[in-house]
Amino acid sequence: MEDLSISLHCWQGDDVGGFEVKPEGLSGGGIMATGNYPGRARTADELRADLEKVFSLLPGNHRVNIHACYLESDGKYVDRDEVTVEHFSKWIDWAKKNNLSLDFNPTFFSHPKAESGLTLSNSDEKIRDFWIKHGVASLKIAEAIGKAQGNPCIINFWMPDGAKDSPVDRWTPRKYMKESLDTIFETQYDERYCKPAVESKLFGIGSEDYVVGSSEFYLSYALTRQKLLCLDMGHYHPTETIHGKISAVLGFLDEILLHVSRPIRWDSDHVVIFNDDVKDVFHELVRGDAMNRVNIALDFFDASINRIGAWVTGSRATLKAAMYAMLEPTDMLKKMASDGDGAGKLALLEELKSMPFGAIWDKYCLNNNVPVSSSWLNQMYNYETEILSKR
Repeated sequence: MEDLSISLHCWQGDDVGGFEVKPEGLSGGGIMATGNYPGRARTADELRADLEKVFSLLPGNHRVNIHACYLESDGKYVDRDEVTVEHFSKWIDWAKKNNLSLDFNPTFFSHPKAESGLTLSNSDEKIRDFWIKHGVASLKIAEAIGKAQGNPCIINFWMPDGAKDSPVDRWTPRKYMKESLDTIFETQYDERYCKPAVESKLFGIGSEDYVVGSSEFYLSYALTRQKLLCLDMGHYHPTETIHGKISAVLGFLDEILLHVSRPIRWDSDHVVIFNDDVKDVFHELVRGDAMNRVNIALDFFDASINRIGAWVTGSRATLKAAMYAMLEPTDMLKKMASDGDGAGKLALLEELKSMPFGAIWDKYCLNNNVPVSSSWLNQMYNYETEILSKR
């Protein structure tokens, strides 16, 4: 557990708003945080303070995942194709001060040039070129972040491109998407400090019928271009889980990115809880000795509840699932299975469910000097009274 690091997503704290000057709102991209609970971070300093509070309630040493739209430009308008690492210098300095590492994401949504729902796959060459430049700029930023922190910055490419209803031509957008990504990755970058990933999706708001970057598209792209594949727990059919995909994908790729989320009915990115879906994912990783081949990040945004509480609940649930899987006597279970002892395997799996996992989790929290059990709620309430309620 001491070696496990998860990447917390900054957008839970401000409802995916970002800090660009003259933001155009949440148009053109299928991103939406629902709810209006008070206390949203309004500035990068407030967001970083909120993250510090969250980290004080989590055992272990973790990372922060930021989007390009969380730049700081001293009040000046900077378009997406002009972002540089200087716009993230405060994030880098803050991470160093707090012994954290950063991951990065280009922002292909919430912009006038994403209004049509198509970015890198747009039929307009000028719009494609704009988003290609943004991808290249983001790649350079991620590399610079990685060099500054001395370890790889995972940069995840997710584009909302798709159609709401019955596209006649599904071929051309995918051709453009492939060509655009190839152009972006022609940029020279040091793989020791920058690891690109591509993320698929089943559908989104405004792309209910067709998503250019489908599971098959990005699986093929990752395999042929040797990029990380991002498996997001909420980006498949509502009845489809991802734990069975991990061994299939890691049979051909060295490494993947995992987005831990919780869909309800659709890709709604609810706060992660300690449920069977999350436990199954970590069981699969532990049983396959693949924990060192996965980069774990969170991806949810709930604006209807206290945002600190959402962060901490989802983060601790993810860590609990990892510990729960690590405590399993995997070698014993594998031997039972190989010996044909199906009854013994099934019985032991059932007995494990009621073994005293909670006591071990509490000890881990004590060892890391963070609140045990639900006592962290008192700190959440105090922070809300002293900080969030005054925003």
